[in-house]
Amino acid sequence: MSDAARRAVERAARDSRARLVAFLAARSHDVAAAEDALSEAFRSALETWPRDGVPDKPEAWLLTAARRRLIDAARHDQVHAQATPELVAALDDAQVFTNDHEHEFPDERLKLLFVCAHPAIDAAARTPLMLQTVLGLDAARIASAFLVKPSAMGQRLARVKTKIRDAGIAFEIPRGDQLPERLDAVLEAIYAAYGSGWDDIAGADPRRKGLAQEALELGALLVRLLPDEPEALGLSALMLYCESRRGARRDPHDEYVPLSEQDVALWSMPMIGQADRLLRQAERMGRIGRFQLEAAIQSVHAQRARTGGTDWESIALLYEGLVRIAPSIGALVGRAAAVAQARDPQTGWTLLQQIPANAIANYQPYWALAAHLLECMHRTGEARAARERAVGLCEDAAMRTFLLRQQH
Repeated sequence: MSDAARRAVERAARDSRARLVAFLAARSHDVAAAEDALSEAFRSALETWPRDGVPDKPEAWLLTAARRRLIDAARHDQVHAQATPELVAALDDAQVFTNDHEHEFPDERLKLLFVCAHPAIDAAARTPLMLQTVLGLDAARIASAFLVKPSAMGQRLARVKTKIRDAGIAFEIPRGDQLPERLDAVLEAIYAAYGSGWDDIAGADPRRKGLAQEALELGALLVRLLPDEPEALGLSALMLYCESRRGARRDPHDEYVPLSEQDVALWSMPMIGQADRLLRQAERMGRIGRFQLEAAIQSVHAQRARTGGTDWESIALLYEGLVRIAPSIGALVGRAAAVAQARDPQTGWTLLQQIPANAIANYQPYWALAAHLLECMHRTGEARAARERAVGLCEDAAMRTFLLRQQH
């Protein structure tokens, strides 16, 4: 296969897969069938493009190929054969969007996210479903995040997709009293996707390549669609603050640089300014939420680029508010770190010890912070043990090297 053809298929998969799945699923009302049809289309592209050349519009080519397979599958399915004429008619409009420059290809990803968050779907399956169908994470990685076997996760996701098809759940953005619950699940999934892409800073995992950028795009889409939802604004602001520091997280030797030691000249000030505007817009609505508070914490960190210092007392206060409404393990550990910086290591350590032991057994940031605080309190042996545990839990090579350098 030519390198150009292979790169074109990879680029199309990375840039367009989610939009194509969403477009096809929104019209067929069958997520699994849309995914299967698109997989076949990509497989065909791998055979055809090296021989015939990469088409001028790869996205249109893939959509046409998937559309044919989707219709053929429907015709062969006795249960859904009666829906074939409707499916053919509905999918014909795909040609309009792909062949006409005046019509923008519709982005249905948000509709698919809200379908995955429907109340008829088991709450425990909503975020995994969104991560797979819209954000492209495979079942094995999702299973790892949710501490279940890949086979069990695969079966769970397959059952949910069948339920979406059989129940005829509408592909639409909910309004009224249905919106808040489903919006929360969508926000969680987008942020989980961003976090997964953020963690893979070295780009070592091809499955997570481009995931952070996709999450940023979905966040921006959500803001355009729901400009009066402060938590949507807060999430976008939060991701932008984090993303503004991407270039400062590694030094020229690709070694890990902690936030407090990052060169602020490498931070993106336009991105910080955009995050500031979104957060102020959210604050004016007077409905505080978890993502706004997390964004506000990152906003205080960002102030170091202008003031040269970090207001740790403000960060500690924001964490106090955060743990009251969203006491996640990450928030509790973050509060302990902020309080230790604002006041003293012993106070931070006291807060850290209040976190249930069964919740932090495999949570690497807890052990890294524990090692640091114990070191500050001159409890060298305990610090070494905690750091060894943090190193053992660390998936990032640069972070692992950084932690090992802290050992004395």
